[in-house]
This record gives sequence, C-alpha cells and structure tokens, in this order.
Amino acid sequence: MKHVLSLSYGKDSLACLGAIEELGWTLDSIVHSEVWATDTIHADLPPMVEFKAKADAIIKERWGIEVKHITAGQTYDEVFHRIRKHSKIGNNGKIYGWPFQQSPWCTSELKIKALKKFQKVCIIYLGIANDEPERFGNLNETTKSPLKELGWTEADCRSWCERNGLLSPVYTETERSGCWFCHNQRVGQLRLLRKNYPEYWYLMLKWDQESPVAFGADGHTVHDFDCRFKLEELGVIP
Repeated sequence: MKHVLSLSYGKDSLACLGAIEELGWTLDSIVHSEVWATDTIHADLPPMVEFKAKADAIIKERWGIEVKHITAGQTYDEVFHRIRKHSKIGNNGKIYGWPFQQSPWCTSELKIKALKKFQKVCIIYLGIANDEPERFGNLNETTKSPLKELGWTEADCRSWCERNGLLSPVYTETERSGCWFCHNQRVGQLRLLRKNYPEYWYLMLKWDQESPVAFGADGHTVHDFDCRFKLEELGVIP
C-alpha cells in the first residue's frame, strides 16, 4: 500500500513534509486536488499559482517527488449551475448556487471526488495540526496526520515553512489560504479581492445574482458586501 500526502499548499499541509521526514515515515507520492473557477480561471489567485510552481520545484529537488496535480473533471462554475434533483432542502429544479455552510458541495464535488481513487489503495497523510481537535474525526487507520503525531501546532507549521522557503504569500495578508470565491472568507479578504482583482469580483457578483442560496451563513450576499465597500470608499461608514 502506497503512502500519499494530500497537499493543499497551506502551511499545515506543506509542513507535513518536515514532519514525515522527522518521523521517518514512508512517502511514495504527493497529490494536489486542483480546482478551477471556470475553464480559463484558476481557483487560486495569481500569486498562489506562482507559489505552487515554486513549491513544486523545491519539493522535487529536496524530496525527489514530483507533485501530481489532479482534478475532479469539472469546474466550480459547472457545478454551481447544475440543477438540483431529489433534494431534501426544497430547491428541486433550481441550480446549486453558493454552497451551504454545512457539508458544502464544493469540497465533495471538486476536491474529495478527485482524491477518492487514491483513498481506497493508499495511506493518506493530511495536514491536521495538533491544535485542531475539531478535525481529528477525519483521521483513522488509513488517514493519518504526521503533525498530530509529532504534536506540531499551526504556529510550528508556519515556522517550519518560513525556515524552508515554503510559506505561501497569502499569509502576508491573511491566515487562510483557499479559493478566491470561497464563501468562508472573512470580510477583509473579500475587500482585498474587490480592490485587487475586480474581474474576479464581477464574476462573483454575477454568480450571486443567479444563486438561490445566500453567499454568507448569516444571509448576506456578495451584493451586500459590494454596497458596504462602496460606502466605505465614500467615507459614509468606517
């Protein structure tokens, strides 16, 4: 049975390389579940796309393993516009729209589906830090966390990445990496997206207008945030 690291390029995930090395665990392969917003637009912001290429080169040179980039064969936009059938939530006949906060379809349809073919024949390593007990339920005999085994916290992971030139540029502005359209983003991240990548923001406004599901868990829409940011720019609100 092969031992595979599921890599997300976040600090915890990359630090698994150091933890695996320190533990002396076997590592046969590294896979990354790649997500695309549309056929031509990546789910990662341009600096993150560049960082992934840099990290791949470092990993290849130091560990001798080439990262495999896999996809689920569908984009976020495609699943977003898929019509619901046999739904228990009463949205039959409507498009999926924004993912729900609980059990979001984006994780299952775009990430887990791509990794499923590895899960049945491999030991999977996940970047779950020792101070993330709410995620320990994902671990079992075939899904392990080298970070938990060593007792490494998220702070330990960041420190390791900094020392090894593998800290993602996203951490200069936020503590969270992920898709630029993610519904779990904080207000500050959305504000920066609107300012720095207006073309992506316009796409989010388009999706928001089409979605039968509110963007935020509290019912706020992308248009609500857009209005707020405009008022901030006018000095009407702080």
